[in-house]
Amino acid sequence: MALAITDATFEEVVLKSDKPVVVDFWAAWCGPCRMVGPVIDEISTEYDGKAVVGKVDVDANQEFAAKYGVRNIPTVLVFQNGEVVGRQVGVAPKKTYTDAIDALL
Repeated sequence: MALAITDATFEEVVLKSDKPVVVDFWAAWCGPCRMVGPVIDEISTEYDGKAVVGKVDVDANQEFAAKYGVRNIPTVLVFQNGEVVGRQVGVAPKKTYTDAIDALL
């Protein structure tokens, strides 16, 4: 299961991580988000110990969504060393996300 990331934990979990981080910005009312969510959960299990995989509910946590210009959801950002190195807006195949992680490992 992907980690629930909040505005309060974002800096510690995402920006200070020594591993690649995948963050799914989503909302409960968003249909496409419900398609991406299970894929993100699968990736979280498969990359356990190799990458950090989490989700930010944009309705409850708007600070970092705004900071990184997330205007459409789902948006999946890939971070390395606290910097955004990848961005996928909308639904994409699982391979799109795993390729982004693999490139950083």
